[in-house]
Amino acid sequence: MSTSPEHDERMAKMTFATVYPHYVTKVERKGRTKAELHQVIHWLTGFDENKVEELIRHKVTFETFFQEASLNPNAGLIKGLICGYRVEEISNPLTRQVRYLDKLVDELAKGKKMEKILRAG
Repeated sequence: MSTSPEHDERMAKMTFATVYPHYVTKVERKGRTKAELHQVIHWLTGFDENKVEELIRHKVTFETFFQEASLNPNAGLIKGLICGYRVEEISNPLTRQVRYLDKLVDELAKGKKMEKILRAG
């Protein structure tokens, strides 16, 4: 599935710091914790809580965020629909990575078990 070049550019230039509070609000509103959110972020990117806070402080773009990440080898197992896009069909690698994170946050907020979210066989 192709996203428009404008959409991909918007994703690349969006800062993680502007989206992160929405992730926290979304999961906490559904009874999950910030610690669980950090567990999901760590699984996908390898970033611990201190690194996440540093990236927020420096207002890094998603482009920089994912350039610095060590993407989990099982990230390709993340499939499904998010924001009107089928994650596994997004052709732009960065946009797909951003949507991986969105999908994991969505699954956390929907109450999925952590071992399912983290694709633990």
